[in-house]
Amino acid sequence: MMSAVNDTKFTHAVFLLTGLSGHENIHQWISVPFCLIYVISIVGNAVIIFLIKTDPSLHEPMYIFLSMLAITDLGISIGTISTTLGVFLFNSREISLDACFTQLFFIHTFSFIESSVLLLMAFDCFIAISNPLRYASILTLSRIAKMGLVCVMRGVAVVFPLPILLKQFRYCRANFLSRSYCLHQDVMKMSCSDISVNVIYGLFVTICTVGLDSLLILLSYVMILKTVLSIASPGECLRALSTCVSHICAVLIFYTPGIGLSIIQRFGNSSSPLLQIVMGYVYLLLPPTMNPIVYSLKSKQLRARIVRVCYQVKRHFVH
Repeated sequence: MMSAVNDTKFTHAVFLLTGLSGHENIHQWISVPFCLIYVISIVGNAVIIFLIKTDPSLHEPMYIFLSMLAITDLGISIGTISTTLGVFLFNSREISLDACFTQLFFIHTFSFIESSVLLLMAFDCFIAISNPLRYASILTLSRIAKMGLVCVMRGVAVVFPLPILLKQFRYCRANFLSRSYCLHQDVMKMSCSDISVNVIYGLFVTICTVGLDSLLILLSYVMILKTVLSIASPGECLRALSTCVSHICAVLIFYTPGIGLSIIQRFGNSSSPLLQIVMGYVYLLLPPTMNPIVYSLKSKQLRARIVRVCYQVKRHFVH
């Protein structure tokens, strides 16, 4: 347990990570689905990035945005895998303050970047449907690169102050974090200093990033629907909307667990703490796992490339 002496800041203190509190006896069994989730997430997203990078026919705006999404998902998975599997497999629970602050920086940064990329993909869908003839001239490679750079810079800029603010605090309360990785919300509750600035800044950042992005995505789909409904043929309407199905799934997978977790934390005072912990894992691990599956199933071009690669690998090992 950490303790405070006057106003001394701790330089060698540690936090203790937690898996599923109260279910430590089955942690090794729980580690099996976690291992499977990480394998699917890391391998799936890495394969998508590799295929899009090496196949010139996939160098289109839609697939470039998909590769950005896969990179952010890969970043989230890599950022949490060491501590999560360390807790569940080896009961390795200690993490230093600096390591904790570094981890939360990358987790939150990649989460905000993913929200931005989903917004760019909504913009891509809107341009493809509303102005198909100018699609290639509007979404050029240079513009896509600039948009991607803005997403990264915004994610880094809004999260960068958080570890700096946390570094100034004294940590004199119980040092048990509620999950197997560090998040800003959990860490700041361990402080015995005034965390008002962190609370206000955290709410401001969430509204200006995830909140604004979700609103703009909703607006894009209102405009997409307006454009599609102006098309005379029902068949053309369905074909146009079918191009957005994968993105709609990705948006629901990303935002639904986050909204559910926020509602439970703010209004579900009587809800089980275990439910909040499980929802936290779902929010962070479901999108990196499901996105490559959804896009692989829904994209004929991507699916064909994956089947071809699997066939070539099979032939290599057979011969």
